[in-house]
Amino acid sequence: MDTGMSTGEGDGEQAERAAFILRLRQRGIRDLAVLRAIELVPRPLFVDPMMRRHAYDDVALPIACGQTMSQPSLVAAMTEALGVTADQTVLEVGTGSGYQAAVLSHLAARVVTVDRYRSLVSEAQTRFEVLGLRNVTAYVGDGMNGMPARAPFDRILVTAAATDIPAALMDQLKLGGVIVAPLGAPEEVQTLVRIVKEQSGRSRTDLMKVRFVPLVPGAAATL
Repeated sequence: MDTGMSTGEGDGEQAERAAFILRLRQRGIRDLAVLRAIELVPRPLFVDPMMRRHAYDDVALPIACGQTMSQPSLVAAMTEALGVTADQTVLEVGTGSGYQAAVLSHLAARVVTVDRYRSLVSEAQTRFEVLGLRNVTAYVGDGMNGMPARAPFDRILVTAAATDIPAALMDQLKLGGVIVAPLGAPEEVQTLVRIVKEQSGRSRTDLMKVRFVPLVPGAAATL
């Protein structure tokens, strides 16, 4: 199948990617496994062709369906906070371009990602296939409901803002599992939090201030 996507890169892009990883280290990312996972994923493949000159800039980029692709330093920080190990299953809520899930696929045993937009899911799945990522699968669905058919999960990453963690996501998280998510009103600055599910409830660590698009219920009727 001709996907119109290529992973081929020349010396220039390899040098740019090396400089990109160095900048992430300078921004405080220390987990070598996370840095290696990011290095393995060609970010330009996930960026709109008109924006590819900015693929390795540390800025959020627009994608289809009015959504955004988080800046690389935030992707790295969220991945590091999640603390994924090679035997774990991860749920991502908000597939977007598929970039974050592709990074996670190099750290986890299995990645399940869900988005309300069919076109985003289709494009992301094509990118996964181009890269030969066989341990990540994208689904169309209501992210607030998680993916009960594939639960439970060791880690859950939410890439859209809500005022609280949806109950369904907490229910699908294993005891001792971790959720990383932005909490707060969509129109305001939110707080990225790390929540651990414990026998007695949950513990929360506030990580940083962020801005994300809102977590919207339901699958989109169009797009």
